[in-house]
Amino acid sequence: MNSSPRIPGNRFLHSPGPSHVPDEVVHAMSRQPMDMADPRLPAMIQACEAGLRRLLQTEKADVFIYAANGHGAWEAVNVNLLAPGQTALVPATGHFSESWALQVEGTGARVQRMRWTEGQPIDPAELEQVLRDDKAHEIAAVFAVHTDTASSVTSDLRALRAAMDAAGHPALFVVDVVASLGAAPFAMDELGVNVVLGASQKGLMCPPGLGFAAVDARAMAVCERNPTPRFYWDWRLRKSELAYRKFCGTPPQTLLRGLEAALDLIFEEGVDQVLARHALMTRAVHAAVQSWSEVGAVQFFCKVPKARSTSVTAIELMGGADPEAMRAIARERFQVAIAGGLGMLAGRVFRIGHLGDMNAAMILGCLAGVEAAMTVQGIPHGQMGMQKAIECLAAG
Repeated sequence: MNSSPRIPGNRFLHSPGPSHVPDEVVHAMSRQPMDMADPRLPAMIQACEAGLRRLLQTEKADVFIYAANGHGAWEAVNVNLLAPGQTALVPATGHFSESWALQVEGTGARVQRMRWTEGQPIDPAELEQVLRDDKAHEIAAVFAVHTDTASSVTSDLRALRAAMDAAGHPALFVVDVVASLGAAPFAMDELGVNVVLGASQKGLMCPPGLGFAAVDARAMAVCERNPTPRFYWDWRLRKSELAYRKFCGTPPQTLLRGLEAALDLIFEEGVDQVLARHALMTRAVHAAVQSWSEVGAVQFFCKVPKARSTSVTAIELMGGADPEAMRAIARERFQVAIAGGLGMLAGRVFRIGHLGDMNAAMILGCLAGVEAAMTVQGIPHGQMGMQKAIECLAAG
């Protein structure tokens, strides 16, 4: 039995994942499971697949959904595309590009890393040069993280695709949209992306537990030829009309109900409107952070304004200020849950998530809680952060 006293009201969840889950999604997930022969089951799966294709803006890609998190989606991509000893080029974006690189190596393939400059997006010119230098075409695929959740840096996928084309390199273009899908513009077919992978717990407004990959015909042909041993992750086995085959066993019905409801909400609001709402919430957060940074120990981690994410903002504290102590006060005293630094950024930054089921009142509550926690901690910061955020939201 939990002996902790009840705290009135709601705790604001502003991590960049898990994100806030709408009531409609919670209610959809409360329904009883169906038996495997129920015709509603394949209809629900097809609705989820079609909804993901629509959101990804792809006409022909095969969609594979897994009972897994984003790391599971990584592994599915790794073992379906890369034979043992083959090389993936992983442009550095921070913690999550390096985590993906380590996982590639763990599945028996090789990684060529590009250098990372803190606070900067992937450099298309450097990518082009690396591919030009690969005269033997040993690089089988470029694995790019669109938005690195840890650094809050978003890279320009259109520029990266152009760099690959300019180099004349045949590598597959594989993109992680875990932190960006539903919060930033993305068009798989138009961008010439061969494989996209994502997960449920961020812009898709669902609990953690579903990962997915969308795979075009060229990537599927690579999968067909790939000798890497695999079973659960194998796209060849999952490409089926049978629900049992699609999930290599019993489908995760509760999570699929939630995903179907979440996609319905996105399309009911309208994708353009969803993206515009995210852009407005982001401007408000950035206005507050810009004001806080004018005095004292606060600064944006991402140094390139146009590369700052519409999903999450990483904020660096300097002068010995402790982001973990500040986060604890924000969470326990002011009921605002924000994220900390990961990997090399642990103890250096805190992160505000502003994606998914989010509105102006929630953003203002979050920013007020953060500013209050910084005040309690004695962290020097500009005093007009809330005013600037309000002005931004009022202007629309």
